[in-house]
Amino acid sequence: MQSIIHKEHRLAGQGAILLCAILWSTSGLFIKLVDWHPMPIAGSRSILAAGVLLALRGISQAKKKRAGASTEKLISDDMPKLAAFGLCYTATMILFVIANKLTASANAILLQYTAPMWAALLGWLVLRERPRWEHWGAIVMVSAGMFLVFSGGLARGSFFGDMTALVSGITFAANSVVLRLRKDGNPADILIFSHIICAVICVPFFFLYPPSFTVDNLVKIFFMGVFQIGAASALFAYGIKRVPAVQAMLTAAIEPVLNPVWVLLITGEKPTLTVITGGSLIIAAIVFSSIIRSTSRRRN
Repeated sequence: MQSIIHKEHRLAGQGAILLCAILWSTSGLFIKLVDWHPMPIAGSRSILAAGVLLALRGISQAKKKRAGASTEKLISDDMPKLAAFGLCYTATMILFVIANKLTASANAILLQYTAPMWAALLGWLVLRERPRWEHWGAIVMVSAGMFLVFSGGLARGSFFGDMTALVSGITFAANSVVLRLRKDGNPADILIFSHIICAVICVPFFFLYPPSFTVDNLVKIFFMGVFQIGAASALFAYGIKRVPAVQAMLTAAIEPVLNPVWVLLITGEKPTLTVITGGSLIIAAIVFSSIIRSTSRRRN
């Protein structure tokens, strides 16, 4: 009975991260559709996302209180640690925006999604979650798939831009590890601080690059803030409590695969054969690692 419950938790966690990656994947398309400077976009998204996470936290704490369970205060002695942990995701969001301005978009995405490798190493060192052979195999498959997806768009980007994208991959992986550290608590609290810090950092850019508050832009910003990054953050926090950091990063790797799908649906632009092949390889890697892990757990 206990093993069935654990299996259901793992499946629910992986499903949440998969849905999170689907929401994340719409960011590139919507960022292009909003004619603002990237930093006001990032700040606006984070303001709305923080509001979503705070509202969900309030609902959760109210349910616990009614059930007679202990509740957790956001403003507590633990707050400095949560804010420090939150810097990982803040850095990821801002570094990725900067990388996209300094190097080719394909370079930025490919280098950021070295994250599964970093998550495997950091999870091993910090969490003592030793990666299994299927994780390393899936990392190789994801890397090959990512190269195929973006091989047609790879360019000689600036060294600083490429290095910024690579660092964003490390901070992205580190974010999954620090959230995993809070698996017995509430990982979403870290993401609340991440979005608050990001919003504060982006405030000056609203004055440097005043955005155009048209209805069209505001609707798109609302979708990005509430769903694409707000709801996605809640889903990721839910999922990371239930699956290892490296598995979370492997599942999230479906995000760049879906970018050409949205482009196809919105603009009619068909993906190339290498994109289809690479995307299929990434999906196969995620399914492969999930099935092997589920099978080995059942045997144990």
